[in-house]
Amino acid sequence: MSHADETEAETRRERIDPALRAAGWDEAPARVRCETIAKGRLQSCGRRGRPTVADYVLEVCGKYLAVVEAKRAGLSHREGLQQAKDDAGKLGARFAYSTNGRAWYEMDLETGQGRDVEAPPTPDGLWDRAFPPRTQSAQQTDWRGRFGVIPFAEDGGKWEPRYYQYRAIDAVLERIARGEKRILLTLATGTGKTGIAVQIAWKLFQARWTRDGEGGRRPRILFLADRNTLADQAINAFSAFPQDAVVRIEPKEIKKEGKVPKNASLFFTIFQTFMTKPPKDDDEDGADTDEPDFRFGEYPPDFFDFIVVDECHRGGARDESSWRGILEHFAPAVQLGLTATPLREDNRDTYKYFGEPAYVYSLKEGIEDGYLSPFKVRQIASSHDNWVWDGDGKVLSGQEPELGQVFEERNFNRTIEMPARERSRVRQWLHAVDQSEKAIVFGATQRHAALLRDLINEEAGSTNPNYCVRVTADDGARGEELLRTFQDNAKTIPTVLTTSQKLSTGVDARNVRHIVLLRSVTNMVEFKQIIGRGTRTFDGKDHFTIWDFVKASELFEDPEWDGEPEEKIKGAGGGKPEGEDAEDQPDEETESEEERDGPSEPLVVELPSGKAHAIKYIGTTRYWLKGESVSAGDYIKHLFGDLGKLAPDEDALRNAWRNPDRRETFLEALADQGYARDDLETLRSLVQKPGSDLFDVLAYIRFDLDPKARAERADAVREGGLSGFSEEMRVFLEGVLTSYVREGISELRTGALAPALQNRYGGMGEARAKLGDVRAIRDAFIAMQSSLYDA
Repeated sequence: MSHADETEAETRRERIDPALRAAGWDEAPARVRCETIAKGRLQSCGRRGRPTVADYVLEVCGKYLAVVEAKRAGLSHREGLQQAKDDAGKLGARFAYSTNGRAWYEMDLETGQGRDVEAPPTPDGLWDRAFPPRTQSAQQTDWRGRFGVIPFAEDGGKWEPRYYQYRAIDAVLERIARGEKRILLTLATGTGKTGIAVQIAWKLFQARWTRDGEGGRRPRILFLADRNTLADQAINAFSAFPQDAVVRIEPKEIKKEGKVPKNASLFFTIFQTFMTKPPKDDDEDGADTDEPDFRFGEYPPDFFDFIVVDECHRGGARDESSWRGILEHFAPAVQLGLTATPLREDNRDTYKYFGEPAYVYSLKEGIEDGYLSPFKVRQIASSHDNWVWDGDGKVLSGQEPELGQVFEERNFNRTIEMPARERSRVRQWLHAVDQSEKAIVFGATQRHAALLRDLINEEAGSTNPNYCVRVTADDGARGEELLRTFQDNAKTIPTVLTTSQKLSTGVDARNVRHIVLLRSVTNMVEFKQIIGRGTRTFDGKDHFTIWDFVKASELFEDPEWDGEPEEKIKGAGGGKPEGEDAEDQPDEETESEEERDGPSEPLVVELPSGKAHAIKYIGTTRYWLKGESVSAGDYIKHLFGDLGKLAPDEDALRNAWRNPDRRETFLEALADQGYARDDLETLRSLVQKPGSDLFDVLAYIRFDLDPKARAERADAVREGGLSGFSEEMRVFLEGVLTSYVREGISELRTGALAPALQNRYGGMGEARAKLGDVRAIRDAFIAMQSSLYDA
């Protein structure tokens, strides 16, 4: 057989695989494998976009070194180079190879130099090129190798690193091997930062690494959070470690033992515990003894080798934070900061303290790769977003405002309360959603969260008293218990949580389908954290919806929404940044109710019944497209341009739509460009034809054709498009048309034919007896559709 006749599979089996084995890639510590880099963006009905798959990934000691893209022998050996470069860039590998098995082409992504090579590289040769011995210290080379040979803690096979997790772990271990002391990882919420921390700690633990680089004992590792929920989630994630190696530093245990625990390898606590003051004894002369002011001082500064600071943008890294002293006390330790927020004015101190991130993985990347759930935004405006006191209402408590006084969104549920307004908003949301889907509702204060809880329970269809519950700091242990039940995906009650600050970050609840914003959010860092409550993926969840009653989604217009830092941060540590001092964000576990909720007696106004029922709403939708949240107008503008590439004229679009397989291919091509099918379906409202065909929506947008209703199209076929069929076939096809009018083009899919026959005839045997063979039935099914789109 000529090489020109080989398939790619044959070329790989007969040419490329043997060449890689001959080069030594099947011998440890080298490894070669096909890798699915990205699963593909989540789309509707369980579909995904096109996955990113690397034909061969070459690794040595756990390091991605190269990607090989294979093409069949009959093509040029350079044909796959662009794909190899793209995949290598995503994996952080330095080298990209393209081959047809007969010749090889190499590209060094670091130098930009490409060349033909006679054969694939050897593991030793590629390792030395990636890490030239003359540029590496002996300690760095030693620890790189020791970390690399330790396998991940797979937790019974449940944990397999995604490519970005692999890169994040590798980036941190590489910096540790180099002797760096301050390290930062910036990864979007829901991407598994805690799992990454587990694997880093596992490798340090198993390699017996210590901060001085000498090793020889197990390292002492501290996981530091600012909320008990986060610390509890973290300690549960470290289940692969020996039980006697792990300890939770808690006030009650310290009080019981009279000292802080020291006999462990992994320590978990929150800043607040470390900031408590131990009791002091006076000496005989009445002078204070030399005891630490805070609990963290009971540990020597060099006690910990490695410290993980979770959600580091919120606490100890800030110049003005009272918790900064903890990190400064343990300055000898290597400190790793974990955050989900790129550099902004709000968190500048974090980046100044830890330095530039070792690795960044954004929300945009996570959604496009298919590892995070995309989202839709429903912006809800009402006639009472801003309100003017005109004297027409009853003041139930507080001081009556001046006539003409204006109350804005930021005032509501802090200085003024209007229960009728909140009830109206709750109704508006509940009537628009599937009430069995889990949701988190954000109120302005704990008091407001309690009101929302009660209103939701009153207005929802559920009779369960715990359908909606409040989870805030004041709800204590019972609130934590309700939160854990909510996080259990097998439990359906509680279905809705209300909160104010507590659940804005770090809560792992995968099946959240709705985020409801009923309090003003103007801080970009906090906004991204709140969005992150819904981004985790779950079976059957292809998106989640943000219900924005407070114009918070205007932050999507900020060019820094999901961009790169606008300036580089050089070095770690240092003094205050220029500009205004950063303020600590509110935290429910440390602030008092009065500090969070404003006046103890806010103004409470009861609207006249006529005005309460007259609150009007206008809703608009934002779409996730090509890595950005865009308005409906911008979505249509992009769609107009991209439609022209797939269907340059009306006939091309009509031809694609006439055949179910071509139509499916066309829709998949649109989906690959970011136009999810269910998003396209929502555009019917823009042409004011809710019963129109998706074809008519697209033809209207691109070619300005007057849209037709599905019923209109079906009637035209019934009148003249079925005359060539037998009576029985006409009856069957009319039934298909009826389903099409009711349900849409999903009833015209090739995959819908067999269920339609089953429903009418009870089985394929009876269907063939009445209608003819399968080919004849399929031909009639397609011919009917061709007539459907003739005009």
